[in-house]
Amino acid sequence: MKEHEYQILKRQRPWREAYYYQKSDTLYQLTYVFCQRFLPKHGDRTVDQMIQAARSGKQNIIEGTEAGETSTETHIKLLNVARSSLQELREDYRDYLQSRNLSIWSSGHNRYDKMTRFCKQHNQVEDYKPFFEKWTNEEMANTALTLCFMTDRMLNNQLKKLESDFVKQGGIKERMHAARTGYRNNQDAEIKRLEQENISLREENQRLQKLLKQHGIEY
Repeated sequence: MKEHEYQILKRQRPWREAYYYQKSDTLYQLTYVFCQRFLPKHGDRTVDQMIQAARSGKQNIIEGTEAGETSTETHIKLLNVARSSLQELREDYRDYLQSRNLSIWSSGHNRYDKMTRFCKQHNQVEDYKPFFEKWTNEEMANTALTLCFMTDRMLNNQLKKLESDFVKQGGIKERMHAARTGYRNNQDAEIKRLEQENISLREENQRLQKLLKQHGIEY
């Protein structure tokens, strides 16, 4: 058994490379600007709630991924917290649009397909920043809604993978037990191999001594 087969810590893909993290970061930056532009700066609790929900989504992805090296359970738990935060944010955007009689763009709306393509093709916040001061409140809120839906779907897929891995591989205790058991089994097999090799060498030595005596050579 090779050394890498004893691996206990689970190597995680860097969170910055995950599309769901990149979209969550975009959502946080977009939400901050949205609240500054379109919501009262004082006296409206919605501002703090939306910014906190967006930040919670992003931060729990980071914390969950970092924790995932040692605990799949914690990874799953924190990604679920991230999902819940972004679902809360999604409802805040829906409430904003509905309470102001603005359109929620869905299939069939003349802006829906173009917006969806843009959000699918772009993850980094730098791709969205040029529009932060240009979009109307309706454009910005609908873009945020779309990002919320897409990020939620990506997180859900990641959670399914983590749950499947956990069923197959277990948590850190199971991996530690498997590593210890594998190491001991490997050591036992190596000892048996060396014992057998030692027996073979003794037999070969005896055979050579007999051969030398047959030819009158003292050993």
